[in-house]
Amino acid sequence: MEDEERLQLGGNPDWMSLLPAELLDVPLWNLAIPGSHDSMSFCLDVSSPVLKSEPRLLRVIDRLFPCWTRPCIYRWATTQQSVLSDQCDLGIRFFDLRIARKPAGGGKLFFAHGIYTLITVKEALGELATWLDTHPKEIIIIACSHFESLTDEDHCQLADYIISLFGKKLCSSEDIPTLRSCWCRGQQVVVSYDDQQMVLQHPELWTGIPYWYADSSDPKKVIAYLEEQKHRGRPDGFYVSGLNLTEDAAYILLHPLQDMRTLTLRALSLLLRWASEQQPGGGAGGLNVLCCDFVDVSHFCSLVIRLNYKKVLAAPRAVSTVQRATAESIGCCHSNQTGHPT
Repeated sequence: MEDEERLQLGGNPDWMSLLPAELLDVPLWNLAIPGSHDSMSFCLDVSSPVLKSEPRLLRVIDRLFPCWTRPCIYRWATTQQSVLSDQCDLGIRFFDLRIARKPAGGGKLFFAHGIYTLITVKEALGELATWLDTHPKEIIIIACSHFESLTDEDHCQLADYIISLFGKKLCSSEDIPTLRSCWCRGQQVVVSYDDQQMVLQHPELWTGIPYWYADSSDPKKVIAYLEEQKHRGRPDGFYVSGLNLTEDAAYILLHPLQDMRTLTLRALSLLLRWASEQQPGGGAGGLNVLCCDFVDVSHFCSLVIRLNYKKVLAAPRAVSTVQRATAESIGCCHSNQTGHPT
Protein backbone atom coordinates (compact mmCIF):
# COMPACT_ATOMS: atom_id res chain seq x y z
CA MET A 1 0.00 0.00 0.00
CA GLU A 2 2.91 2.38 0.59
CA ASP A 3 3.81 2.18 -3.10
CA GLU A 4 0.21 2.93 -4.08
CA GLU A 5 0.11 5.93 -1.76
CA ARG A 6 3.34 7.23 -3.27
CA LEU A 7 1.59 7.35 -6.66
CA GLN A 8 -0.83 9.94 -5.27
CA LEU A 9 1.94 12.49 -4.72
CA GLY A 10 2.48 13.57 -8.33
CA GLY A 11 5.63 12.36 -10.01
CA ASN A 12 6.32 8.71 -10.73
CA PRO A 13 9.94 8.70 -11.94
CA ASP A 14 10.68 5.12 -10.78
CA TRP A 15 7.29 3.47 -10.72
CA MET A 16 8.35 0.33 -12.56
CA SER A 17 11.01 -0.47 -9.97
CA LEU A 18 8.33 -0.17 -7.26
CA LEU A 19 5.82 -2.62 -8.71
CA PRO A 20 5.06 -5.74 -6.63
CA ALA A 21 7.07 -8.91 -7.13
CA GLU A 22 4.02 -10.63 -8.64
CA LEU A 23 4.36 -8.41 -11.72
CA LEU A 24 8.07 -8.81 -12.42
CA ASP A 25 7.62 -11.77 -14.78
CA VAL A 26 4.55 -10.45 -16.59
CA PRO A 27 5.13 -9.53 -20.26
CA LEU A 28 5.25 -5.76 -20.63
CA TRP A 29 2.29 -5.90 -23.01
CA ASN A 30 0.15 -7.21 -20.14
CA LEU A 31 0.95 -4.26 -17.85
CA ALA A 32 -0.88 -0.92 -17.79
CA ILE A 33 1.53 1.69 -19.15
CA PRO A 34 0.89 5.46 -19.39
CA GLY A 35 1.70 7.06 -22.74
CA SER A 36 1.58 10.51 -24.32
CA HIS A 37 -0.20 11.10 -27.63
CA ASP A 38 1.91 13.14 -30.09
CA SER A 39 4.61 13.36 -27.45
CA MET A 40 6.66 16.08 -29.20
CA SER A 41 3.84 18.51 -29.94
CA PHE A 42 4.95 20.74 -27.05
CA CYS A 43 7.56 22.34 -29.34
CA LEU A 44 5.74 23.01 -32.62
CA ASP A 45 7.28 25.64 -34.89
CA VAL A 46 4.59 28.21 -35.67
CA SER A 47 6.71 29.55 -38.54
CA SER A 48 6.90 26.19 -40.34
CA PRO A 49 4.61 25.24 -43.25
CA VAL A 50 1.69 22.85 -43.02
CA LEU A 51 2.58 19.21 -43.73
CA LYS A 52 2.15 17.90 -47.26
CA SER A 53 -0.01 15.12 -45.86
CA GLU A 54 -2.59 17.57 -44.49
CA PRO A 55 -5.85 18.16 -46.44
CA ARG A 56 -5.39 20.11 -49.68
CA LEU A 57 -7.74 22.90 -48.54
CA LEU A 58 -5.58 23.51 -45.49
CA ARG A 59 -2.40 23.65 -47.57
CA VAL A 60 -3.91 26.09 -50.06
CA ILE A 61 -5.11 28.41 -47.32
CA ASP A 62 -1.72 28.14 -45.64
CA ARG A 63 0.00 29.37 -48.80
CA LEU A 64 -2.39 32.34 -49.01
CA PHE A 65 -2.75 33.27 -45.33
CA PRO A 66 0.09 31.66 -43.32
CA CYS A 67 -0.13 34.29 -40.58
CA TRP A 68 -3.65 33.04 -39.86
CA THR A 69 -3.48 29.29 -40.50
CA ARG A 70 -0.26 28.49 -38.65
CA PRO A 71 -1.17 29.99 -35.25
CA CYS A 72 -4.56 28.28 -35.63
CA ILE A 73 -3.01 24.90 -36.36
CA TYR A 74 -0.48 25.44 -33.58
CA ARG A 75 -3.27 25.83 -31.02
CA TRP A 76 -5.11 22.73 -32.22
CA ALA A 77 -2.08 20.52 -32.89
CA THR A 78 -0.40 21.15 -29.53
CA THR A 79 -1.39 18.17 -27.38
CA GLN A 80 1.44 18.20 -24.81
CA GLN A 81 3.17 20.92 -22.83
CA SER A 82 5.98 19.07 -21.02
CA VAL A 83 9.43 18.17 -22.35
CA LEU A 84 10.26 14.47 -22.62
CA SER A 85 12.29 14.19 -19.42
CA ASP A 86 9.43 15.79 -17.47
CA GLN A 87 6.99 13.37 -19.09
CA CYS A 88 9.26 10.53 -17.92
CA ASP A 89 9.25 11.91 -14.39
CA LEU A 90 5.45 12.02 -14.44
CA GLY A 91 5.44 8.30 -15.30
CA ILE A 92 5.03 8.29 -19.08
CA ARG A 93 6.68 5.20 -20.58
CA PHE A 94 5.24 5.20 -24.12
CA PHE A 95 6.22 7.96 -26.55
CA ASP A 96 4.33 8.61 -29.78
CA LEU A 97 7.02 10.07 -32.06
CA ARG A 98 5.85 11.16 -35.52
CA ILE A 99 8.96 11.78 -37.56
CA ALA A 100 9.29 14.08 -40.55
CA ARG A 101 11.83 15.67 -42.88
CA LYS A 102 11.36 19.41 -42.50
CA PRO A 103 11.59 21.63 -45.60
CA ALA A 104 14.75 23.72 -45.40
CA GLY A 105 15.72 21.65 -42.36
CA GLY A 106 19.26 21.10 -43.56
CA GLY A 107 18.87 17.33 -43.79
CA LYS A 108 17.94 16.99 -40.11
CA LEU A 109 14.89 15.03 -39.03
CA PHE A 110 12.22 16.62 -36.87
CA PHE A 111 8.75 15.66 -35.62
CA ALA A 112 5.41 16.85 -36.87
CA HIS A 113 1.75 17.23 -36.01
CA GLY A 114 0.06 19.49 -38.53
CA ILE A 115 3.23 21.58 -38.60
CA TYR A 116 6.83 20.73 -37.75
CA THR A 117 8.68 20.89 -34.42
CA LEU A 118 11.62 23.01 -33.32
CA ILE A 119 13.46 20.10 -31.66
CA THR A 120 15.23 17.51 -33.83
CA VAL A 121 14.91 13.73 -33.57
CA LYS A 122 18.50 13.39 -32.36
CA GLU A 123 17.97 15.98 -29.62
CA ALA A 124 14.80 14.26 -28.39
CA LEU A 125 16.23 10.74 -28.40
CA GLY A 126 19.35 12.03 -26.67
CA GLU A 127 17.21 13.51 -23.90
CA LEU A 128 15.52 10.15 -23.36
CA ALA A 129 18.88 8.34 -23.32
CA THR A 130 20.21 10.73 -20.67
CA TRP A 131 17.12 10.24 -18.51
CA LEU A 132 17.42 6.46 -18.72
CA ASP A 133 21.00 6.60 -17.46
CA THR A 134 19.73 7.93 -14.12
CA HIS A 135 16.75 5.55 -13.93
CA PRO A 136 18.25 2.13 -14.71
CA LYS A 137 15.16 0.08 -13.84
CA GLU A 138 12.68 2.04 -15.94
CA ILE A 139 11.73 0.80 -19.42
CA ILE A 140 10.34 3.01 -22.17
CA ILE A 141 8.60 2.28 -25.46
CA ILE A 142 9.46 4.59 -28.36
CA ALA A 143 6.98 4.35 -31.24
CA CYS A 144 8.43 5.86 -34.44
CA SER A 145 5.84 6.42 -37.15
CA HIS A 146 4.45 8.53 -40.01
CA PHE A 147 7.90 9.34 -41.50
CA GLU A 148 6.69 12.35 -43.48
CA SER A 149 8.90 12.81 -46.60
CA LEU A 150 11.69 10.53 -45.36
CA THR A 151 13.93 8.94 -47.99
CA ASP A 152 15.39 5.43 -47.87
CA GLU A 153 18.68 6.96 -46.81
CA ASP A 154 16.94 8.85 -43.99
CA HIS A 155 15.47 5.57 -42.72
CA CYS A 156 18.83 3.81 -42.78
CA GLN A 157 20.60 6.65 -40.97
CA LEU A 158 17.82 6.94 -38.39
CA ALA A 159 17.83 3.21 -37.63
CA ASP A 160 21.62 3.22 -37.33
CA TYR A 161 21.48 6.21 -34.99
CA ILE A 162 18.86 4.58 -32.75
CA ILE A 163 20.87 1.35 -32.49
CA SER A 164 24.10 3.25 -31.84
CA LEU A 165 22.56 5.57 -29.24
CA PHE A 166 20.78 2.96 -27.12
CA GLY A 167 23.06 -0.02 -27.85
CA LYS A 168 22.65 -2.81 -25.30
CA LYS A 169 19.69 -1.02 -23.75
CA LEU A 170 17.53 -2.12 -26.70
CA CYS A 171 15.12 -5.01 -26.18
CA SER A 172 15.26 -7.48 -29.04
CA SER A 173 12.02 -8.02 -30.94
CA GLU A 174 12.70 -11.75 -30.67
CA ASP A 175 12.29 -11.70 -26.86
CA ILE A 176 9.28 -11.55 -24.54
CA PRO A 177 10.27 -8.61 -22.31
CA THR A 178 9.34 -8.57 -18.64
CA LEU A 179 10.61 -6.27 -15.93
CA ARG A 180 12.83 -8.99 -14.49
CA SER A 181 14.30 -10.05 -17.84
CA CYS A 182 14.99 -6.44 -18.86
CA TRP A 183 16.66 -5.64 -15.55
CA CYS A 184 18.87 -8.71 -15.75
CA ARG A 185 20.00 -7.85 -19.28
CA GLY A 186 20.32 -4.11 -18.72
CA GLN A 187 17.61 -3.46 -21.32
CA GLN A 188 15.47 -0.32 -21.08
CA VAL A 189 14.16 0.54 -24.54
CA VAL A 190 11.61 -0.99 -26.89
CA VAL A 191 11.66 0.80 -30.26
CA SER A 192 8.79 0.14 -32.64
CA TYR A 193 9.42 1.32 -36.18
CA ASP A 194 6.46 1.59 -38.53
CA ASP A 195 8.39 0.58 -41.65
CA GLN A 196 8.46 -3.15 -42.27
CA GLN A 197 11.55 -3.06 -44.47
CA MET A 198 13.65 -1.55 -41.68
CA VAL A 199 12.19 -3.96 -39.10
CA LEU A 200 13.20 -6.94 -41.24
CA GLN A 201 16.75 -5.62 -41.43
CA HIS A 202 17.16 -4.87 -37.72
CA PRO A 203 16.04 -7.32 -34.99
CA GLU A 204 16.49 -4.46 -32.49
CA LEU A 205 13.42 -2.77 -34.01
CA TRP A 206 9.86 -3.90 -33.31
CA THR A 207 7.02 -3.79 -35.81
CA GLY A 208 4.57 -0.88 -35.59
CA ILE A 209 2.35 -0.95 -32.52
CA PRO A 210 -1.45 -0.86 -33.13
CA TYR A 211 -3.02 2.38 -31.90
CA TRP A 212 -6.79 2.41 -31.27
CA TYR A 213 -8.32 5.87 -31.56
CA ALA A 214 -11.86 6.99 -32.33
CA ASP A 215 -11.14 10.01 -34.56
CA SER A 216 -13.81 12.00 -32.72
CA SER A 217 -14.05 15.10 -30.54
CA ASP A 218 -16.85 13.56 -28.47
CA PRO A 219 -15.51 11.73 -25.38
CA LYS A 220 -18.60 9.50 -25.30
CA LYS A 221 -17.85 8.33 -28.84
CA VAL A 222 -14.21 7.74 -27.88
CA ILE A 223 -15.27 5.52 -25.00
CA ALA A 224 -17.86 3.69 -27.14
CA TYR A 225 -15.21 3.01 -29.78
CA LEU A 226 -12.69 1.67 -27.26
CA GLU A 227 -15.35 -0.54 -25.70
CA GLU A 228 -16.23 -1.92 -29.11
CA GLN A 229 -12.58 -2.66 -29.82
CA LYS A 230 -12.21 -4.40 -26.46
CA HIS A 231 -15.08 -6.75 -27.22
CA ARG A 232 -13.43 -7.71 -30.50
CA GLY A 233 -10.34 -8.79 -28.56
CA ARG A 234 -7.01 -7.13 -27.94
CA PRO A 235 -4.02 -7.66 -30.27
CA ASP A 236 -1.15 -9.93 -29.36
CA GLY A 237 1.84 -8.01 -28.04
CA PHE A 238 1.91 -4.27 -27.41
CA TYR A 239 -1.04 -2.09 -28.32
CA VAL A 240 -2.34 1.39 -27.49
CA SER A 241 -5.76 2.69 -26.49
CA GLY A 242 -6.00 6.40 -27.27
CA LEU A 243 -8.01 8.77 -25.08
CA ASN A 244 -7.11 11.62 -27.43
CA LEU A 245 -9.78 13.69 -29.14
CA THR A 246 -9.56 14.81 -32.77
CA GLU A 247 -11.10 17.55 -34.89
CA ASP A 248 -11.21 17.86 -38.66
CA ALA A 249 -9.64 20.65 -40.70
CA ALA A 250 -12.94 22.44 -41.33
CA TYR A 251 -13.73 22.69 -37.62
CA ILE A 252 -10.22 23.94 -36.84
CA LEU A 253 -10.39 26.68 -39.47
CA LEU A 254 -13.83 27.78 -38.29
CA HIS A 255 -12.68 27.95 -34.65
CA PRO A 256 -9.25 29.64 -34.86
CA LEU A 257 -9.35 31.05 -31.33
CA GLN A 258 -10.15 27.75 -29.61
CA ASP A 259 -7.56 25.08 -28.80
CA MET A 260 -7.09 21.40 -28.09
CA ARG A 261 -6.26 21.99 -24.44
CA THR A 262 -9.68 23.47 -23.70
CA LEU A 263 -11.39 20.65 -25.56
CA THR A 264 -9.36 18.04 -23.68
CA LEU A 265 -9.92 19.53 -20.24
CA ARG A 266 -13.69 19.54 -20.75
CA ALA A 267 -13.64 15.83 -21.58
CA LEU A 268 -10.95 14.64 -19.19
CA SER A 269 -13.08 13.69 -16.19
CA LEU A 270 -15.27 11.39 -18.28
CA LEU A 271 -12.30 9.81 -20.06
CA LEU A 272 -10.38 9.23 -16.83
CA ARG A 273 -13.43 7.72 -15.15
CA TRP A 274 -13.57 5.14 -17.94
CA ALA A 275 -9.81 4.54 -17.65
CA SER A 276 -10.08 3.89 -13.90
CA GLU A 277 -12.51 1.02 -14.59
CA GLN A 278 -10.07 -0.86 -16.85
CA GLN A 279 -7.79 -3.75 -15.99
CA PRO A 280 -4.52 -4.78 -17.67
CA GLY A 281 -3.77 -8.28 -18.84
CA GLY A 282 -3.82 -10.71 -21.72
CA GLY A 283 -7.57 -11.32 -21.69
CA ALA A 284 -9.96 -10.06 -24.37
CA GLY A 285 -10.48 -6.69 -22.67
CA GLY A 286 -7.05 -6.35 -21.09
CA LEU A 287 -5.51 -2.88 -21.26
CA ASN A 288 -1.87 -2.24 -22.21
CA VAL A 289 -0.70 1.25 -23.16
CA LEU A 290 -3.14 4.09 -22.53
CA CYS A 291 -2.34 7.41 -24.24
CA CYS A 292 -3.67 10.83 -23.36
CA ASP A 293 -3.20 14.48 -24.29
CA PHE A 294 -1.78 17.00 -21.79
CA VAL A 295 -0.54 14.31 -19.46
CA ASP A 296 0.63 16.86 -16.88
CA VAL A 297 -2.73 18.50 -16.11
CA SER A 298 -4.34 15.57 -14.25
CA HIS A 299 -3.60 12.42 -12.28
CA PHE A 300 -3.61 10.44 -15.54
CA CYS A 301 -0.22 8.76 -15.02
CA SER A 302 -0.88 7.72 -11.44
CA LEU A 303 -4.31 6.43 -12.38
CA VAL A 304 -2.93 4.18 -15.13
CA ILE A 305 -0.06 2.92 -12.96
CA ARG A 306 -2.51 2.00 -10.18
CA LEU A 307 -4.38 -0.29 -12.58
CA ASN A 308 -1.47 -2.72 -12.24
CA TYR A 309 -2.34 -3.22 -8.59
CA LYS A 310 -5.74 -4.56 -9.67
CA LYS A 311 -3.84 -7.27 -11.52
CA VAL A 312 -1.99 -8.21 -8.32
CA LEU A 313 -5.24 -8.44 -6.33
CA ALA A 314 -6.87 -10.58 -9.02
CA ALA A 315 -3.92 -12.96 -9.44
CA PRO A 316 -3.17 -16.09 -7.37
CA ARG A 317 -0.61 -15.38 -4.70
CA ALA A 318 1.65 -18.33 -5.54
CA VAL A 319 4.39 -17.82 -8.12
CA SER A 320 3.70 -20.09 -11.08
CA THR A 321 6.08 -22.78 -12.29
CA VAL A 322 6.39 -20.94 -15.62
CA GLN A 323 7.36 -17.67 -13.92
CA ARG A 324 9.91 -19.43 -11.72
CA ALA A 325 11.44 -21.29 -14.65
CA THR A 326 11.61 -18.09 -16.72
CA ALA A 327 13.44 -16.22 -13.99
CA GLU A 328 15.89 -19.06 -13.40
CA SER A 329 16.58 -19.51 -17.13
CA ILE A 330 17.94 -15.97 -17.42
CA GLY A 331 19.98 -16.29 -14.26
CA CYS A 332 18.23 -13.64 -12.21
CA CYS A 333 18.00 -13.35 -8.47
CA HIS A 334 14.45 -13.25 -7.15
CA SER A 335 13.29 -9.93 -5.71
CA ASN A 336 12.24 -9.58 -2.13
CA GLN A 337 8.51 -9.65 -1.28
CA THR A 338 8.06 -5.86 -1.37
CA GLY A 339 8.73 -5.76 -5.09
CA HIS A 340 12.03 -3.90 -4.78
CA PRO A 341 14.86 -5.68 -6.67
CA THR A 342 17.67 -7.05 -4.55
